This record gives sequence, structure tokens and C-alpha cells, in this order.
Amino acid sequence: MALRNIYLEGDPILRKKCRAVEKFDEKLGTLLDDMRETLEKSDGVGLAGPQVGMCRRLFVMHIDDEWIEAVNPQIINTSGRQRVLEGCLSCPDKWGYVTRPMKATLKAQDRNGQWYERSFEELGAQCVCHETAHLDGQLFVDVVEEFVRPEDLEEEREKSIRRKKSVLTMKK
Repeated sequence: MALRNIYLEGDPILRKKCRAVEKFDEKLGTLLDDMRETLEKSDGVGLAGPQVGMCRRLFVMHIDDEWIEAVNPQIINTSGRQRVLEGCLSCPDKWGYVTRPMKATLKAQDRNGQWYERSFEELGAQCVCHETAHLDGQLFVDVVEEFVRPEDLEEEREKSIRRKKSVLTMKK
């Protein structure tokens, strides 16, 4: 495995619509392994192909101590809405509020080409939508409703956590 460079906002590859993955081989496995290691070292939640210079429809994400690999992903269903604080490894030091679905169902292939479907909620749904948008050349800054200044970031994160806890309390 090897660390890959993360391409930053302004690089043209981040604005391209990615092509489908057609070959499920050792090279694809190596790329997914490298992306996983890169994401782990970057302390992120998700990483899409174009962020490491590969204009292919794939991403990796790390949610609740579980690694998910999605090749040729499609969001087949969404429901609900959540306004969330979001950032991106390709847009360092930029944070803002976006509205994403509360739930999302993903259809994708694994590294061997086998199709699967999986439903995600909250952070998982947010990440699936964020990473899939990368594959169509969209960055989170394109959909930010309100940017957060770096000096206000910690306070906004705390507010976000408090809001989530109050919603969970109301659901009981």
C-alpha cells in the first residue's frame, strides 16, 4: 500500500465526470487499498477517485469503525433532510453547512465486481452523497449554504453535536 496525493480545489480533475470502472483486477484492489491508507492518514471520513487523481467512479469511506468500498456507486433512494457541518479533504480549511438526505440507499460493486445495496443514515448518508457528488465533478463548496470561518469552527462543531443529541432525545 502507498499513500496517494490528495488533489486540491482548483485542480481540473476534481471537476470532471468520472468514467465507470470496467476492470476488476489487482490494480483496482491496489488503488482501493492505497485510498484506504490515504484516508486513514488524512483523518477523513471519505475519499473519492478524483481526489487521488483517478477519474473513475469509486470511493472509500470509514464510518463507525467500518470500511466501505463503493465501485460504480449509484444512490438509488434518499429520504429526509439534515443540515450538517461539512468539510472536504480537497478543500482544506473550508467548512460550511449543507443540506443532505437523512437516509440514502447505495447500490455499488465491491472490488470483485459483485453488486450490493446498503442503506445509510445521518453521517453515512451524508458521506455517500458527498463522495458520489465528487464522481460527477461537484465539490461540497458548490452546495454550501453558509460557510463557517475557521476561528468559529470549534464552536460550530459543538453546536452541531448538541443539535444531534437533542434530536436523538426527542426521538425517544
